[in-house]
Amino acid sequence: MRSIKGVKGTRARGLTLHLSLIAGVLVSLFPFYWTIVMSTRTSTEIFSFPPKLLPGSHFLENLRHLFQNIDFFGSMANTLIVAVSVTFLVLFFDSLAAFVFAKYEFPGRKLLFVLMMGIFMVPAQLQAIPQFVIMAKLGWIGSLTSLVVPAAANAFGIFWMRQYMKGAIHDELMDSSRLDGCGFLRQYWHVALPVVRPGLAFLGIFTFMGQWNDYAWPLIALINPDHVTLQVALSQLNSVHGTTDYGMVMAGALLALLPLLVVFFIGARQIMADLGKGAIR
Repeated sequence: MRSIKGVKGTRARGLTLHLSLIAGVLVSLFPFYWTIVMSTRTSTEIFSFPPKLLPGSHFLENLRHLFQNIDFFGSMANTLIVAVSVTFLVLFFDSLAAFVFAKYEFPGRKLLFVLMMGIFMVPAQLQAIPQFVIMAKLGWIGSLTSLVVPAAANAFGIFWMRQYMKGAIHDELMDSSRLDGCGFLRQYWHVALPVVRPGLAFLGIFTFMGQWNDYAWPLIALINPDHVTLQVALSQLNSVHGTTDYGMVMAGALLALLPLLVVFFIGARQIMADLGKGAIR
């Protein structure tokens, strides 16, 4: 009897846990669903009461208004260039610096790491003015270079990859590679990177999403309104004809969200695949 009661109690707890997880998933997905609903409605229908919870029939009309008011695909191309370039540069430079901090001893290593963490604690808003002055001196204001170069490396990525490498790359593996005649670059490329792919996948997702959603610095640096990133272009929709067409805005926001979903699922799949194969190949 006790064993039967124990089994029933375990099943009840498992069922409660699964129902709680399903409820959490539904709550998390509702904002995305509501974005889809609003992108298919007019502004009047969006603010109607009771709210209409099912998709409407104005999606194509909202898209037509969106493409008429901003250069959506041109802005998306600018954002894609910046996000992809910054992501690859961050993955390379941050992982390279983290590999040195994690697995090599050199004079001043701790001091350099403390200084780097100090930079990490400085708010991005305080960096805007000196960064703008530097970009202006270099003649990069108004070009995508002013968005790519300052973001090519960051303290968070170095810190994250350093912590990951310290636990994932064992000293015995490093010693074995040295006995096999591997130099620094071969150790980095053939030993470190295959082991830390899950960490790189997370950093890539984090960096791409941050660059894709960045608004403040592109608004400052890209002074030509015809050559802006997607988030800045979408913000211009708020002043179209003096009123805000929320159906059109949400249609643009929905299209802008799709590349993020693709990158997230690709990166998450890479993380799960590498974790399943094990750290050492």
